[in-house]
Amino acid sequence: MFKKKFVLALIAALGFAVFTPFLLAQADKNSPEEKVKQTAEKILNAQIDSVHKAGYLGLYELYIDGQIYYTDEKVSVLIAGRLFDTKNMTNVTEARLEKLSTIKFADLPTAQAIKQVRGNGKRVLATIEDPNCGYCKRLARDLLKLDNVTLYTFLYPLLSEDSDKKSRQIWCASDRAKAWNDWMVSDITPVGRDDCDTSAIDRNIALSQKLNIRGTPTLFFADGSRVPGAMPLDAIEQKLNSIK
Repeated sequence: MFKKKFVLALIAALGFAVFTPFLLAQADKNSPEEKVKQTAEKILNAQIDSVHKAGYLGLYELYIDGQIYYTDEKVSVLIAGRLFDTKNMTNVTEARLEKLSTIKFADLPTAQAIKQVRGNGKRVLATIEDPNCGYCKRLARDLLKLDNVTLYTFLYPLLSEDSDKKSRQIWCASDRAKAWNDWMVSDITPVGRDDCDTSAIDRNIALSQKLNIRGTPTLFFADGSRVPGAMPLDAIEQKLNSIK
């Protein structure tokens, strides 16, 4: 009798253990955010990365392809633009975009990047750049002035076929950092081969698309924050020094 009761109790416990996650999954599937997500994807014919209650006017935040939009629970309207909290005059949208675009720096595949170490190399900075990007060239000149930093440059040929050729020539160079700086800083055109193993460039393209990189340069700091576009050298120094 004891053994039978024990077996029945064990079955009941196991059944609860299996059934509880199922109930939680169902609850999440039927949440207001999930309903909005399903409706929005159907109406907009787009993949919604995430849905979040905006906290204002009953609106929901839709995160789509690196951008934030707002809608109501029925997705009867779609609002594009910045949302401000007038109580403390903060840009709610900008703060959310910064949070949503944050990455885990350690997850970056740095073997696919050109690595440069200056001084003790303790500070770290990763950039995604196109060799024909004017803002990237300006950034490259500024970064030469940084000390005690490790730089990871991910080549992302975004602008043209020539960008792709130059990226692969630089990657095939015996000294990639020198070839990169020669071109970006000194305008010495790469002339080497471009038919070595350049699969890292292809992986960088996929990575950049996954991270919703819309332009170059894009900077990533050790705390995972990203800065799209050019950034002044003093601001880069300040940011690097603020990260512990």
